[in-house]
Amino acid sequence: MAKKLIAGNWKMFKNVGEVRAFLSAVQERASEFKNSELVVFPQAPLLATIQSEWKEKGSFFAWGPQNIYWEEKGAFTGELAPALAKEFGATYALAGHSERRQFFGETNESAAKRALAAHAHGLKSIFCIGEQLAERDAGRTNAVLAEQLAALFSLSPKAVADFSIAYEPVWAIGTGRTATSAQAQEAHAFIRAELKKAWGADAASKVRLLYGGSVKPDNAKELMSQADVDGVLVGGASLEPASFLAIAAAGNV
Repeated sequence: MAKKLIAGNWKMFKNVGEVRAFLSAVQERASEFKNSELVVFPQAPLLATIQSEWKEKGSFFAWGPQNIYWEEKGAFTGELAPALAKEFGATYALAGHSERRQFFGETNESAAKRALAAHAHGLKSIFCIGEQLAERDAGRTNAVLAEQLAALFSLSPKAVADFSIAYEPVWAIGTGRTATSAQAQEAHAFIRAELKKAWGADAASKVRLLYGGSVKPDNAKELMSQADVDGVLVGGASLEPASFLAIAAAGNV
């Protein structure tokens, strides 16, 4: 069985001291999580802090930026080049998070370009998709997910092994409202079926599908027990080591 992927999106939280304290707490319990894969996404300047402070070798713990650009260099003020992220030890990158779409005008196409650029530079992409409450209530969840996924399908089936997709129903992000495990599985099963149609069954089975949306220690195990839930993308509960590691323990099988 593949390791569950426990991803923490720190958003615009944490300073250098808080990151050091977090890493110290995780390293004290490192031996407990050899069957897990943990990754955190800090603000870009904090990538250097993690690189300098993380002491475990052959580690289960990784980090990456919350956003990268698809060009290698140039006059793109405020963007982050994939190669530079890698210089600070990044091995993952987020793309298409709903907050990027909501506040910064990210589209399906631009989000996919970021994800594919990260992948092309050897970063493991986590591509985020999900529907608004009005879209769910209108019965359009599957149509929305299919449209968001379609932007990825230029990727070769041979290249998807290190790719992950995070289903984050927008109505469940930061609201305290969580999709039921059945709702999560239903969406993930649809996503898997779309991947099979595009890339074939073998390639689709290698893509890890994460659930994101008010994931907490008390619901993580049930969510990750679903057949097509290969891990979680955690927001607020990833900020404190105790809650993040409790979620990791739920997937540490």
